[in-house]
Amino acid sequence: MDAITLLREQMTSAHQSMEGTMADVTPEQLHWAPAGRANPIGACYAHVITGEDLVINGMLRQTPPMFAGSWANKTGMSEPMPGRIGPAWDDYAAWTRRVRIDLPALRAYAQAVYANTDAYLATLTPEDLDQPLDMSALGLGQVNLAWGLSNLALGHVHDLMGEVSCLKGLQGAQGYPF
Repeated sequence: MDAITLLREQMTSAHQSMEGTMADVTPEQLHWAPAGRANPIGACYAHVITGEDLVINGMLRQTPPMFAGSWANKTGMSEPMPGRIGPAWDDYAAWTRRVRIDLPALRAYAQAVYANTDAYLATLTPEDLDQPLDMSALGLGQVNLAWGLSNLALGHVHDLMGEVSCLKGLQGAQGYPF
C-alpha cells in the first residue's frame, strides 16, 4: 500500500469515528458549557470541521475555504470561528461559549469537507508528501506535506474527537461509539 492510500484510509476512518462520536449528541449536550477553559461539544465539532477546511483549502490548495464560498451561511454555525493564534485567543474563547450550532447543517458541511479532503488527497502522489511546507507563522518551522497532513488534518480530527468524547462522558453519556 502506498502512503497516499494509507492516508486516505486513515482520514476516512477518523471521519467515520468522529461522526459516530457525534451521532447521539443532544442539543443540550452540544451547547453545555463545562467549567474552566474547556469548550462545548458544538464548538469543538465546528472547530475540527472548519479547521480541516482551512488546512486543506486555505493552506494547502491556497483557495478560499468552503465556508467562505459554496458553504457560506450554510455551515450550521451562528457565526464563523475566529482566529485562535496569539491575541485572538480571547476572541476564540468567547466564541466557543457564544456560538450556536445547527447540528444537521454542520454535519452536512462536515460531509462536504470530508469529500473535499478525500478529493484533494486523491490528487497527490507519494512523492508530493515530501514537498516543503512553511509553518513558521504558526511557530512550527519548516515541515513537509506529510507532516502537515498527518498533524494538522488527521491528528486534529483525533484530538478533537477525544475532547468531544470526554465532554460527553462528563455529561453522563458514552463518549466514543465503540
